[in-house]
Amino acid sequence: MLDLHVKGFLAYISAEKGLSINTSEAYFRDINSFCDFIKGTVSHFREVKQEHIIDFLAFLQKKELKGSSICRTFIAIKVFFRFLKKEGVIPLDISYYFEMPKIWQLIPAVMSYEEVERLLSQPNVDTFIGSRDKAILELLYATGLRVSEACFLKINEVDDNFIKVNGKGKKERVVPIGQKAILAIDHYLVNFRTSAKSENDFLFVTKSQKRIDRITVWNRVKFYAKKADIKKIISPHTLRHSFATHLLENGADLRLIQDMLGHEDISTTDRYTHISGGHLKKAFENFHPRP
Repeated sequence: MLDLHVKGFLAYISAEKGLSINTSEAYFRDINSFCDFIKGTVSHFREVKQEHIIDFLAFLQKKELKGSSICRTFIAIKVFFRFLKKEGVIPLDISYYFEMPKIWQLIPAVMSYEEVERLLSQPNVDTFIGSRDKAILELLYATGLRVSEACFLKINEVDDNFIKVNGKGKKERVVPIGQKAILAIDHYLVNFRTSAKSENDFLFVTKSQKRIDRITVWNRVKFYAKKADIKKIISPHTLRHSFATHLLENGADLRLIQDMLGHEDISTTDRYTHISGGHLKKAFENFHPRP
């Protein structure tokens, strides 16, 4: 079914749109790549959601494609969905409201609350690795730390309510931490870090007692995302995005989120207003005199 409409699209851009052979072939390759990416997830283009497009662009970004190539792919997808709507294949063009700058602000994808719960429930806390990983996942989601900041966190920089973070540019900030993350960290420390020489030791270590690195954390997050059967492209940074987006959706002030994330410029934090469409709709209904 997917392939049939792609062939129709090739005829459309070649004949009706009058695109050059090279451009037509490039668009055709881009759309084929997109179809390969969503195969197994959807069986008809009616089932494609905006998140599928965002995840695909994030996938291309992870492959370190040039910005110009990703931009062309994005345009090809917009033209393709316009074609599908024109042909009556889909009732709504889901790419219509996507603007290029906002697309990049949406990457990586944000997890739903249910997906976060599934991810955080995967580690086996009865083992050293599982207990450590559970503490890392809980920490990343509870605080929005960058993965590098979590890797360099010391035991003595965590207390029952706050953590002290050494962020970008050697700037320190204090971030509140929830009790679920504290409980996960305490479980890990009490049961598996009794051999720590001092409170100045790194909080998260490998079995050989060396500081954990960001690649290891990245791989562990990928492992648990697959185990939880989460279809989105998940990375440690996804937890940071989810942390900020969920705070915003629940009424947190953007300036406070900026402080917690360690953003120097509020415009960087402002991307979450684009992600959180539900938050904006709720704000409109609550405050507009004629919702």
